[in-house]
Amino acid sequence: MLSQQDLQQIASKGITEEQINSQLKEFETGFPFLKLEAAAAVGKGIMSPSAEERDCYIKAWNDYKAAGKKVVKFVPASGAASRMFKDMFAFVNADYTVPTTDFEKKYFDNIEKFAFFNALDAVCQANEGKGINDLIAEGNYKAVARNMLEGGGLNYGQLPKGLLLFHKYGEEARTPMEEHLVEGALYAASKGEANVHFTVSHEHMALFEQRVEQKVGAFSEKFGIKYNISFSEQKPSTDTVAANPDNTPFRNDDGSLLFRPGGHGALIENLNEIDADVVFIKNIDNVVPDRLKDETVTYKQLIAGILVTAQKKAFEYIKLLDGDYTDEQLKEIARFVSEDLCCRKEGICDMKREELAAYLRGKLNRPMRVCGVVKNVGEPGGGPFLTYNQDGSISLQILESSQIDKSNEEYQRMFTEGTHFNPVDLVCAVKDYEGKPFNLPDFVDKTTGFISSKSKNGKELKALELPGLWNGAMSDWSTIFVEVPLGTFNPVKTVNDLLREQHQ
Repeated sequence: MLSQQDLQQIASKGITEEQINSQLKEFETGFPFLKLEAAAAVGKGIMSPSAEERDCYIKAWNDYKAAGKKVVKFVPASGAASRMFKDMFAFVNADYTVPTTDFEKKYFDNIEKFAFFNALDAVCQANEGKGINDLIAEGNYKAVARNMLEGGGLNYGQLPKGLLLFHKYGEEARTPMEEHLVEGALYAASKGEANVHFTVSHEHMALFEQRVEQKVGAFSEKFGIKYNISFSEQKPSTDTVAANPDNTPFRNDDGSLLFRPGGHGALIENLNEIDADVVFIKNIDNVVPDRLKDETVTYKQLIAGILVTAQKKAFEYIKLLDGDYTDEQLKEIARFVSEDLCCRKEGICDMKREELAAYLRGKLNRPMRVCGVVKNVGEPGGGPFLTYNQDGSISLQILESSQIDKSNEEYQRMFTEGTHFNPVDLVCAVKDYEGKPFNLPDFVDKTTGFISSKSKNGKELKALELPGLWNGAMSDWSTIFVEVPLGTFNPVKTVNDLLREQHQ
């Protein structure tokens, strides 16, 4: 099935023939659905700390940073923002010339409120000889939209979200990338330094580097810190082969194999290369202007404080298990794993002493993450669940709808009636009790990928996504869920979301 030319193409990406055969097999067999126990809720897998507890955890975080530990803010920022402008592309290509849909009317009625208004006005002046207001007055709405979307103008239809102007500050405007630099200074800086890492696509790398160079000096001066900013690209070796509907390899017109990016789960490889004790992970578009940042900062410090407090206890227990321990101490450790880490298994009471100690040590000696979860208001996103693992234990996981068997009415009800969801608000501890980094790919559940239907040049194809970064790629981590306010979640899915009060 694979020619010599195929094998050369595969090898050039750093992929093995065995991996390709395995992926093609997965198209045939599909992936198993996960077995669920329940949706997580407050008091059942989700913590909701009191104001007093919150203050204690924030102090624990600040003490941890003061000890000189290395903290990194990791921001997935790859990919073009084209989906954000889907409605405006439709308007440009429509057979009418004036705003007709509610979306189009809202965009043009409020155009002066966008942070990119001045930049767009300048390119309209340069390209059309007229500003936005004059073009609108003469009914030339499409010229305005084209200058926002296309290469001769702002090129927002092709740029990544991280480089779009989101928020206005007087005459200045900031991109999400800059807002993340500000956040890095406010909750992730340690010993006068803030480490921020962006994963970006190859074609946008130079633009990111250029914008950082222009802006970082002012932020460094403003916050009195040194920034260490780094970038990485998704590795070609994490791409997956595409398949035809009959599960044979999909080929390009020139006969070569078609590879597609493996989804955000591929970034576990990038995360694995980050040298840090603690890593914050947050999506590029979930940012707010300075006037609303206090709440974000408070709750980022809270979840980080919960993380380092739980990790400290886990380390103490591992050391105890490596030495002499009493039956009482073994019970205490089992309670911590079961109640604090919400990791339970039937029959551990019947285990022999040494068997139980080995089981508990295995559950303690692994990466740990604390995930902020918000009340479910119908936004798309992964939900927090109690899920069965391959070893028969039950633990906390973030699941996407594709991982749930829709024909199982009970599971479907759990998913639709879940009280919370995860807005990608994570803080992770990635070193063991001896200070050595975990090899993160070892903790991926490879059975949690998924297959979707796509097309290329009008031909149907099957695409394979790797286990998601905060889903199956972190399946075998210790997980803690913490309720955080909805105000900490402000994604931008469409350009008109920038008109929400939280982005003005």
